Amino acid sequence: MIFLIVALAAFAAGFINAVAGGGSFLTFPALIAAGLPPVDANASNTVALFPGQIATGYAARDGLRAASADHRINVPVLSAISLIGGFLGGILLLITPQTLFSRMVPWLILFATAVFAAGNFMPASGQKFRLSRTGVFAIQAIVSIYGGYFGGGVGILMLSVLTLFGLRDIWLMNSLKILVVMLMNGAAVIAFIAAGLVHWSWTLIVAICAIAGGYAGLHAARRVPPKIVKGFVVLVGLVLTVYFFMKPA
Repeated sequence: MIFLIVALAAFAAGFINAVAGGGSFLTFPALIAAGLPPVDANASNTVALFPGQIATGYAARDGLRAASADHRINVPVLSAISLIGGFLGGILLLITPQTLFSRMVPWLILFATAVFAAGNFMPASGQKFRLSRTGVFAIQAIVSIYGGYFGGGVGILMLSVLTLFGLRDIWLMNSLKILVVMLMNGAAVIAFIAAGLVHWSWTLIVAICAIAGGYAGLHAARRVPPKIVKGFVVLVGLVLTVYFFMKPA
């Protein structure tokens, strides 16, 4: 039974990560239910979802080409920041307790969801705050460290940052999000494997099922109207916020 629960959670996580982000909130509790200690579950979860992110990143390559061609976006700089920040976040997980950051998670997700909803569903005149390119780089550094440290909801945070930057093309935004999240997690994966925190039997199960879910979610995101995809992002953010506010510390 626990095998089936973990496999279904992983498929759903891959699907959600491709469409909106936040899938790790399904696999992380599932791995804890399978008997892994929380820190090991977090590390194994990050390693397991990484191959799915590579697969969806490859499938989203046309969106990445569009992002690279957009003069507003400096993809190489965002990529470098994500690599460095993800590695620092992974090291931070290895040397510090998770208690304080866990308490911050629901507030971060609530804030990110509110920003994304306001940026996409309020009239353009209602958005009074706009990030500059330098501001995006600075916030991306913080988001990348968070992504390497815990990573839950990092996709929603990334989409909200891109919204504040003024982007509105959900396919381009989602493709760019997939790239930078893949890079920050890839850097953290190196730290987690080197530290010996990965439980490979469960990790492989989650990885295979998440790849399948990621392809399904990516194709769904391209065929569903943008407003539905954006609404789904907001719904995921609200569900995750409620879950973490209700979850015992």
